[in-house]
Amino acid sequence: MSQRDTLVHLFAGGCGGTVGAILTCPLEVVKTRLQSSSVTFCISQVHLSTVNGASVARVAPPGPVHCLRFILEKEGARSLFRGLGPNLIGVAPSRAIYFAAYSTSKERLNGVFKADSTQLHMASAGIAGFTAITATNPIWVVKTRLQLDARKRGERRMSTFECIRRVYQTDGLRGFYRGMSASYAGISETVIHFVVYEALKRRLVKTKTSTHMEGEQDSKDASDFLGMMLAAATSKTCATSIAYPHEVIRTRLREEGNKYRSFFQSVSLVFREEGYRALYRGLTTHLIRQIPNTAIMMSTYELVVYLLDG
Repeated sequence: MSQRDTLVHLFAGGCGGTVGAILTCPLEVVKTRLQSSSVTFCISQVHLSTVNGASVARVAPPGPVHCLRFILEKEGARSLFRGLGPNLIGVAPSRAIYFAAYSTSKERLNGVFKADSTQLHMASAGIAGFTAITATNPIWVVKTRLQLDARKRGERRMSTFECIRRVYQTDGLRGFYRGMSASYAGISETVIHFVVYEALKRRLVKTKTSTHMEGEQDSKDASDFLGMMLAAATSKTCATSIAYPHEVIRTRLREEGNKYRSFFQSVSLVFREEGYRALYRGLTTHLIRQIPNTAIMMSTYELVVYLLDG
């Protein structure tokens, strides 16, 4: 792969990630709130009377619509874009590093694995995920803290620099790498996503090749990019549904406090205190966000690569 090819994939990956992040930021905030241990902040309480007349509170099950309405009513629409700054700062380099590492790994591992095989895509996706996570984890810690910083309408909001200072004062440099173990566990989601995506993409190319004349194979039209969007959405849905619990654990590890200390300790604690359903809290919102986000990101990536290589 030439230096120009690498730069093309860097730029295309950055463009795809940025566009997807801006359009789906409100859903990202709702999802993070639902995943956190402080989710009761956006859940109404139902008061019941006991036999002796005392009043107890039962927390109603959380839901994305309820949480979204609560944020709008109590905090204002601006809160739906909390953490967008770090997200925009991080998503472009993160996606750029990921796609560049993915493409480079595929090129380098072609001599190790069979060309265009499932093993090749799995290894490339794993290496790319590990590289991007290690490089950009501090940005995502700050983003998560800002999204969990619930302030009532009119109250002064914590800025990005204040959040960075607070993380450093509380946990030192190690604080910026909280949740990284859960992110590494989440590489499995990325691997599944790309394996399914590449398989669907090959099927689309094969179908088009069989229905077009030999001289027309290099041309692309709107149907090609629609097919890529559908392939990306399908593959991401499968991957997310399988690997989702790591998302919840990652959010818990990035919260303030020392209750959640490690990946497996956090899994055990959440399961013991809240039940297995808590490991899938926010899944609906996550899917609603991830499907369009991934489709937009992947189609933008493919379009930019096509335009720059064309």
